[in-house]
Amino acid sequence: MGDVAMTVPVIRAFVQQHPTVKITFLSKPFLKPLFENIDNVSFYAAQVKGPHKGFFGLYKLFKELKARNITEVADLHNVLRSKFLRSLFRISGVRVSYINKGRVEKRALTRIKNKIFEQLKTTHQRYVEVFDNLGFKVDISNPEFPTPDPLSEKIKNITGTKKEAWIGIAPFAQYQSKMYPLNLMEQVIGELSKAKAIKIILFGGGKKETEILAQFSNRYPNTINAAGTLNLGSELQLIAHLDCMLSMDSGNAHFAAMQGINTITIWGATHPFTGFAPFNQPIENAILPDLKKFPHIPSSIYGNKVIPGYEEIMRSIAPKKVVDKIIDSL
Repeated sequence: MGDVAMTVPVIRAFVQQHPTVKITFLSKPFLKPLFENIDNVSFYAAQVKGPHKGFFGLYKLFKELKARNITEVADLHNVLRSKFLRSLFRISGVRVSYINKGRVEKRALTRIKNKIFEQLKTTHQRYVEVFDNLGFKVDISNPEFPTPDPLSEKIKNITGTKKEAWIGIAPFAQYQSKMYPLNLMEQVIGELSKAKAIKIILFGGGKKETEILAQFSNRYPNTINAAGTLNLGSELQLIAHLDCMLSMDSGNAHFAAMQGINTITIWGATHPFTGFAPFNQPIENAILPDLKKFPHIPSSIYGNKVIPGYEEIMRSIAPKKVVDKIIDSL
């Protein structure tokens, strides 16, 4: 989900700089709201658990896409399904380009011995290269962000009218190694909630996450739980009105950054050098563990690998440091 959100600023820049080109963006159905209101972009749902499942389903998907008279294919994912699809397009005479994920340099960055600790290409840059290889130069150095749509009545019934600074907090991630401990995050929320000029809006998904965030919102003033109440389109609309988003290395960081929102991230087993930092955000917005105490960070690209003894690295980040970073950003 975060990877798809990271394509959005690149796609926006592409259509601004190549206004006569039409894009069909292929992804899973629930991600369609990410691409609404982008000129010359139509979304096509890959229903990989339905009619597009398996070999014959993907061939059916290819035939459906081929009927749209596609002249170039940009594979921004480079996984088994997309490799199969692009191969069919290539055989049919369509030009194809695909992302180089930089696996060799990523292994060098995450290994323990002989680690090469340096900033790798950002994923956004890797997406740009895919279009460059097709002959479409894309410049993402001076991004333009859309004007936020007015909040719907449904959202305003949850948040009220905006009279103060709105801080979004998204404390969850796919892997535990990328999550700031919840008892420390609660301290962050508790401290921020004391300020009358701040309203905290909590984001998450799933029953368990929603229940935890509901407890936080009940416990602290000026704190609202948006988890479990909005669909993705409405959630994106709400995020566009934030003054700041605090997130883990996860999808919500990219949802905020793609809309030009000041995005502060907390990192654990992963690191911004892997190339997955939110779009157009300064490195100062990344809050890192004590790298002197934990020199083998990053130990993972996605957060699915944890070095023994590194399970609690995020506890080296004091809640006060997080609070101060947010207040400074406002």
